[in-house]
Amino acid sequence: MKVDELVAISESLGGDFKSIEPHLIRLEKHLTLRTYLSGYTLSDFDHKIWVAIKSNRVAVSFVRKGTYANLQRWFLYVEQVHPEIQTEVKAADAVRKGKVQAASRAGASYNLALQETEKGVVTRFLPEPSGYLHIGHAKAALLSDYFAHQAYDGKLRLRLDDTNPSREREEFQDAIVEDLAMMGIKPDVVTYTSDYFDHLYETCLTLIKEGHAYADDTDVKTMRKERWDGLESKRRNRTVEENLRIFDQMKNGTEEGLQNCIRAKISVDNPNKAMRDPVIYRCNPDDPHHRTGTRWKMYPTYDLACPVVDSLEGVTHALRSTEYTDRNPQFQWFLDTLKLRQVYMWDFSRMNFIRTFLSKRKLAKLVDNGSVWGWDDPRMPTIRGVRRRGMTIPALRDFILKQGPSRNIVTMDWTSFWAANKKEIDPVAPRYTAILKKDSVMVTIKGADAPTEPRAEDKPLHPKNPAVGTKKMAFSQELILDQADAKSFKDGEEITLMQWGNVFVRDVTGSDPITGLTCELHLQGDVRSTDKKVTWLSTQGQQLIDAELWDFDYLITKDKLEDEDDLDKFLNPTTSTMEKAYCDEGVTKLKKDDIIQLERRGYYRVDKAYNDGTEKKIVLFCIPSGKNK
Repeated sequence: MKVDELVAISESLGGDFKSIEPHLIRLEKHLTLRTYLSGYTLSDFDHKIWVAIKSNRVAVSFVRKGTYANLQRWFLYVEQVHPEIQTEVKAADAVRKGKVQAASRAGASYNLALQETEKGVVTRFLPEPSGYLHIGHAKAALLSDYFAHQAYDGKLRLRLDDTNPSREREEFQDAIVEDLAMMGIKPDVVTYTSDYFDHLYETCLTLIKEGHAYADDTDVKTMRKERWDGLESKRRNRTVEENLRIFDQMKNGTEEGLQNCIRAKISVDNPNKAMRDPVIYRCNPDDPHHRTGTRWKMYPTYDLACPVVDSLEGVTHALRSTEYTDRNPQFQWFLDTLKLRQVYMWDFSRMNFIRTFLSKRKLAKLVDNGSVWGWDDPRMPTIRGVRRRGMTIPALRDFILKQGPSRNIVTMDWTSFWAANKKEIDPVAPRYTAILKKDSVMVTIKGADAPTEPRAEDKPLHPKNPAVGTKKMAFSQELILDQADAKSFKDGEEITLMQWGNVFVRDVTGSDPITGLTCELHLQGDVRSTDKKVTWLSTQGQQLIDAELWDFDYLITKDKLEDEDDLDKFLNPTTSTMEKAYCDEGVTKLKKDDIIQLERRGYYRVDKAYNDGTEKKIVLFCIPSGKNK
């Protein structure tokens, strides 16, 4: 091999096995009659390639197995005769392990041994602005941010992949930037794939001129079948001149141009179907681009734009979910064919939850047909949706980072997600009281200790955290209770009114529903001795506040929605419930997005504060506690 070939190999050994195997085969042949890669002593090429293999767990494991005898002989010889070469690897490992130790202790392994980090780390987050970010995107964003800003002193680039004007809007673009900021992610640079449309156009011209791409007017259905069956397109062997002419027609949006696309000339029958001549340019003259307007009538696809712009922008390590694993050899093909700077790939498993789908197309369908209130609906698995449901940003970050960058694909239950949130909110959520309006029961308090006039006392908002503050709690001879509690009482039974004391049930009016109770106050009673401890509200000495208590269910009835499933058949017919209630007057001080606990009901997020708008009521959304119902 020539010097430039050895240089290229030294920069191309950081991917998965599919991408590095061709380079290992070339090294095996080159070392047939050689002790060193270049010359008769340890050269820079030996040093760089040995370190590259040693730094890639996949590569070093394969070499040590001995499948390639010459490569194994060289690798072990250098390791034994030149121990100094390992100093660099060990030093880099020590620094990296120290930086990821805290994250690994938290429950996930971050020991990825990313390649050539000593040269700097630049990661990127690459969302398409065709919808709002969902929790799957959050994992990609947080992991890219972690490796750029915490594990290494690197940079994170946000690049909005705006190559499909049919589905993209400025609204989504702005929402993505806002959601990242809300999650505490601060990209060092923000760019757009559309910034590089001119460069990508020239790149496609180069591929065509060098015989690596061709124009194809095969209809979509036939093309899909030919690719699946491993059959060559009838247009695959068009001349370079013909391909260039048609590409120009595509650029101008002519009738002939609109019938064509450009395909990379990689393979017809590769076992990996992602390598079967993928489409890299297609026409779209009808939808103006939200940034470039009507200047372009054709646009590059993700398969071309991703490797080209990653390399051009200086991205060193691209992290993406395992659904793209089959595309890694394709990514490498573009880098090699176009002689671009190496970008290392790392695949991680996407986050899957039961009875949840993350397809933006399907989520958009729910928004468009009115099945949900919008992208921020609390039933939606978007960042804004789970935030509106009551997920806190610290809990969201902690939960996702604890999943780590593992490739193991699992489907999680939402209970663990919300249990992480409960740990965050329970120590600080102030406590209030709500009584359902429907069939609420009027209670008259009698006895020597019963208050003759309504009064108010300061009570702690949190039983274990004085820093949360206090609230005014009203006491009087007239109270209301929940119907369900009243139905459980027996005549003469001693029960506890929470934060007041014990009472004896004396008179019960009605049966189904119960309409009234008389209770005798017994403050000398031991609250620890009663079986029933109930919430209540005084109807005197305070204003009872109208409230709506909302709860939500899964959007679909099936644990895992398959690609071929008809979404409409599995939509849950009832996904929200609302009960009207009275709350204590203290809730009037709450603001939108405050998180509270209603005693004996659970945690709630304030979706509408009492004083917001003209309708005087508070709207509360129930936050899952992490327990199965």
